[in-house]
Amino acid sequence: MPDAPDGPEALDPTGLRPGLPSPLCPVADGRFARHGVRLLLKRDDLIHPELIGNKWRKLAPNLRAAAGRTLLTFGGAYSNHLRATAAAGRLLGLPTIGVVRGDELAHRPLNPSLARCAADGMRLHFIDRSTYRRKTEPRTLAAILCAADARDAYVVPEGGSNALAVRGCQELGAELRGHADVVALACGTGGTLAGLAAGLAPGQRALGVPVLKGGFLDAEVRALQDSAFGGRRGTWSLDDRFHFGGYARATPELDLFAEDFEQRHGLPVERLYVAKMLYGLVALAEEGAFAPGTTVAAVITGAPLA
Repeated sequence: MPDAPDGPEALDPTGLRPGLPSPLCPVADGRFARHGVRLLLKRDDLIHPELIGNKWRKLAPNLRAAAGRTLLTFGGAYSNHLRATAAAGRLLGLPTIGVVRGDELAHRPLNPSLARCAADGMRLHFIDRSTYRRKTEPRTLAAILCAADARDAYVVPEGGSNALAVRGCQELGAELRGHADVVALACGTGGTLAGLAAGLAPGQRALGVPVLKGGFLDAEVRALQDSAFGGRRGTWSLDDRFHFGGYARATPELDLFAEDFEQRHGLPVERLYVAKMLYGLVALAEEGAFAPGTTVAAVITGAPLA
């Protein structure tokens, strides 16, 4: 790929321009208004029809760094990151390999998410969960690359979160400067939160809603900011009460909430991430966590699988 400035706008080898900055849309919702809180939706789901939301922002600098090499990355059976990487590979003519957590037989037939990856040309390589947990260890990673016949591949970590991705997500914060007091988003690996917080202006704060349980994400975000910026940047916090049992898990209550939000605002609500974040914001507003007069921007980082 030719030399170009860093950031999401740098990815344009096919003429497929991202829709940046993404729209910032006010919505009228009585559950916030009665507490004096203004709600905005940062529609990162509209950046690109196939490379949606924070996936574009995180993948773009890594795709540029890959310089045409095969991309190998990691994810679970419902990974939005795998879907986005596979789509990028098809759009740019790059070979992609997805290392999937879990035995292959357990994932056959493929679910709609993995089937989309395969249709986009991604070669799926399944590994057992024990090996997957050790995937960042140098010897284990080398063995995975060998088994996948991908020794020379450009490796993107699970969720796409590395220093390049974090710096790419800074632009999200910059787009929101002066528009909101609190910027909230759902978190998987923490890379988007790490970059977003760094891009916000002083006085603004970022709020992450983890979709996995375990309470480990604080350390991950700190480590990502260390790798990208050499230390902590911006004001950010996490509220880990709204994971609904863990990744790709939900409850009837969450489904009902998402359906209601869709009906209120005409917005398709992605269930793995976005629904949990929006649910958390409504709960926090009811708890009085936002002072009257606060403007909250909710980052819509994904869309439902079509």
